[in-house]
Amino acid sequence: MRTLLRPAHLLLVLTYLVLSAVPFFPLTLGLPVARPAQLAGMAVFAWIAAWALFKRPAYFHWLLLPAFIALPAELYLYLYYGQGISTHHLGIMAETSPLEAMEFLGARAWLMLGVMVGVVAWWAGTWRAALATRELDWNDRSRPLVLGLLLITAGLFAYGQKAGVTGAPAKPPVSDKSRFVAPGASSPLPASALPRLPRLPRWAQPPFEVKAFAQSWPFGVVARGLDFYKERVYLADLHRRSAAFRFNASQADPANAPDVIVMVLGESARFDRWSLNGYARPTNPLLMQEPNLVMMKDLITSVSATRLSVPVIISRKPAMQSLKDGFTEKSFLTAFKEAGYKTFWLSNQISFGKFDTPVSVFAKEADKVEFLNLGGFTDNSNYDEVLFNPFARALADPAQKKLIVLHTLGSHWNYAHRYPARFDQWQPSLVGVHKPVLTDTAMEPQLNNSYDNSILYTDWFLAQLIGSLKTSDKAAALMYVADHGQVLFDGACRQVFHGHNNQYEFHVPAFAWYSDAYGARFPDKIAQLRAHRAAPLSTENIFHTLVDLGDIRYPGETLDRSIASAQLVRHKRYVDSYGWTDYDNARMEGDCREVIDKGTPLPRK
Repeated sequence: MRTLLRPAHLLLVLTYLVLSAVPFFPLTLGLPVARPAQLAGMAVFAWIAAWALFKRPAYFHWLLLPAFIALPAELYLYLYYGQGISTHHLGIMAETSPLEAMEFLGARAWLMLGVMVGVVAWWAGTWRAALATRELDWNDRSRPLVLGLLLITAGLFAYGQKAGVTGAPAKPPVSDKSRFVAPGASSPLPASALPRLPRLPRWAQPPFEVKAFAQSWPFGVVARGLDFYKERVYLADLHRRSAAFRFNASQADPANAPDVIVMVLGESARFDRWSLNGYARPTNPLLMQEPNLVMMKDLITSVSATRLSVPVIISRKPAMQSLKDGFTEKSFLTAFKEAGYKTFWLSNQISFGKFDTPVSVFAKEADKVEFLNLGGFTDNSNYDEVLFNPFARALADPAQKKLIVLHTLGSHWNYAHRYPARFDQWQPSLVGVHKPVLTDTAMEPQLNNSYDNSILYTDWFLAQLIGSLKTSDKAAALMYVADHGQVLFDGACRQVFHGHNNQYEFHVPAFAWYSDAYGARFPDKIAQLRAHRAAPLSTENIFHTLVDLGDIRYPGETLDRSIASAQLVRHKRYVDSYGWTDYDNARMEGDCREVIDKGTPLPRK
């Protein structure tokens, strides 16, 4: 005990206790902490393992440096976004320039810098204390015993990872970030139909969730870094598949090329909730006033999951390949770059994670990439207006021709956190409802009102973008399309959100807008857009249309897929519903409007 009370030793022990207590910091903010007992247990286990392996603090203190460096960011994210560092945040930190960080943080940047200097000095001081003492070395005979137990534990864990645990069914694939079905609704794949994994005795199960180790401190930070590394490797692998691909694209008439092309990727927007499409509530009061806006009345997405639908929108990836990771071709970003455009990808979504990396591989093609959402998909995420400043910078860029892609959060759950208070027009809403019970049908009015409020905010957001384009005499065009829709307790339907097989998810809002200068320069394209506004279309048309709006040509182009071309030809529209269902040869069954092929769906490959 006297040894621990010495100043240097006390400093070390208290430092380790403070670092271990970081996961419990949310409690001081009134936020819940998941699995607190497990977090504490994992921290104790990790400390014992580190001390046994390295024998003395001086040898493992270097492992704590990432935790010290990450501490200011962890506290900042909890204070302002209610969550800790994720793989996505590590991606932003790795790719954001100091100038961009200063601009985003504002006056808080200097505070963060001061705190960072302080924690590095803290680490250095404690390392000197650890280096100077040998009295905390683990020298007794218990150390070999603990090392042996650790070796056995590691062996059981490695076997369990490969062989599974008693009674553990294989996990079904998850189609997207959220998939909720109310009690009594049918499940697409019963648990009894899932294959059983080979068995490992139950006593060999870890007493905690292994994935939760990344949330512990300080050693869990290393696990987060490993997750980030795996995502970077995965991203690099996806990139390698298409690295050599070229469109060999060029401008049809360089002297009369469009100046600015904008592509807005919407999120979770439903066709029939836009007043532009006949909805009774005025959810599009601003866009309704735009005479140069052309709505696409019958455009569908092939799959109701962001990570699967967006690649089909932005590349030539066929709909029936959307369930496969990666693609051998690049996106329209590369086609525009080859034609002399400077390209921008501005995102309020997240950059890394199993749901997001497949989109990021295309985003990386852009000359300028900015991911601006530090809140992920939590309640405290940024509003889409966070994209306004980088959008303004892109417009002001001296490049003669620009393609700007904006990836929005749109109407992603939680709907009430997608818009500021001034847009809470229809009430009662979910504003102020803490952790709403989503499968409770009594929440239907609040859920629907908040969803409509999010569409109202999207209307304002898009109108501001269009307003920025109208302030110049540039020949500019903008396209908007949602990645998928939502189910919202429709009639007797007890399903919510997406990942089902319903028309509400497949039929999405989409439109094209053009400036007066663009209309004067390309009257034929505008005439074709208007002529095809009611044509049966899909997200497979978007790539070809956007490139055509840029007046870009390339060998093997398929203008018969461009909505802006007189060569447009109707194509079969398949959706992922019990296999690949022909949407135009299907019946919409029940209040859920489930898409059921009248024939036999094609098998998924």
